[in-house]
Amino acid sequence: MIKISDDLICIDVNDKKTDLFEGQFVIPNGISYNSYIVSDKKTVVISTADERFSEEWIKEVKSALGDKIPDYLVILHMEPDHSASISDFLKIYPKTEIVGNSKIFVMLEEFFGAGFAKNRVEIKDGDELSLGRHVLKFIFAPMVHWPEVMVAYDMYDKTLYSADGFGKFGALDCKEDWDNEARRYYFGIVGKFGAQVQSLLKKLTPYELKRICPLHGPVLENDLGRYIRLYDRWSSYLPEKDGVMIAYTSIYGHTKQAALELVNKLKEYGVNDVVVYDLARADRYECIAQAFSYSTLVLATTTYNGTLFPAMREFLDCLTERNYRNRNVGFIENGSWAPVAAAAMAERLSKCKDLTLCKNTVKIRSALNEESVLQLGVLADELAKNVTGTK
Repeated sequence: MIKISDDLICIDVNDKKTDLFEGQFVIPNGISYNSYIVSDKKTVVISTADERFSEEWIKEVKSALGDKIPDYLVILHMEPDHSASISDFLKIYPKTEIVGNSKIFVMLEEFFGAGFAKNRVEIKDGDELSLGRHVLKFIFAPMVHWPEVMVAYDMYDKTLYSADGFGKFGALDCKEDWDNEARRYYFGIVGKFGAQVQSLLKKLTPYELKRICPLHGPVLENDLGRYIRLYDRWSSYLPEKDGVMIAYTSIYGHTKQAALELVNKLKEYGVNDVVVYDLARADRYECIAQAFSYSTLVLATTTYNGTLFPAMREFLDCLTERNYRNRNVGFIENGSWAPVAAAAMAERLSKCKDLTLCKNTVKIRSALNEESVLQLGVLADELAKNVTGTK
């Protein structure tokens, strides 16, 4: 439980039991499930928690409320890590009214059964809910990242309850850089829906923000402009860094050797911001986040079963389904016979918009030799001109 202001409490549950969030995202530092209590003439609870932590969450809610009976339970997002404790909550507070939109109430019955939660307040986009001096204005945010999602803006204290927006991996008792885990969370979970995030940001433009309260991660109160600028950049698919990410797969080490040699060549040309990832070993969603972070991506892989090495194929599929765009891309292919990796990578990326493919492709026959090392130099020269803007 965290007291944010005299009227606002965050009920935070830190999950360090889950190894894979949503069954796929590695969360070495756990994750938080946040809900909020706003106390005024009327009292509202915003969101609940994952069912595995329902008992812990209910205990904290009862402690925060004391003898009060909440007037409203607001549901911003029906994903089970935020809604699964609704049933337990209503067993204790059966007279509390559930506030949601029509799609939320459809999902409530899908999750909990027909006729669930009869005390309902159905709101529409732009509706307001008065608690006293605090007034919640609801702004629909479909596909950020489910179709029923909405956010709530408290017009009194200028607080945005942002649902999954501005969230991050990591429990609240873990001190770590916000950007990296928020970026990995965003591109892993919300990245496909950049247009919808842009729409929400535009809707929020008229409102002064002093605080952002997400359902995952810390409450944001300082330098909110920086977080909003990052979200604007991420959802516009624009790079943060003018540098090079090299993503490779390697069976016997020769393609890895080529990737590392390219690093040396790039540094000779003055490109110092270069990161390298082994796609078969690195966290997939860290690789995805970094690919969106950098202006230039080099893909190095072997021909495998007449197409691409599986880790590269999966990585490219993840990029394309998240609308990868506005980047420079170079290719390194390795093949002892019938090499097709470069063509296969280009074909995989053909659905992506506004990619600039390098004119020079490095072709390796089994292992680096004098000719392919020279090709790496030519590719490095082309990449450096793209990155540094030199002619």
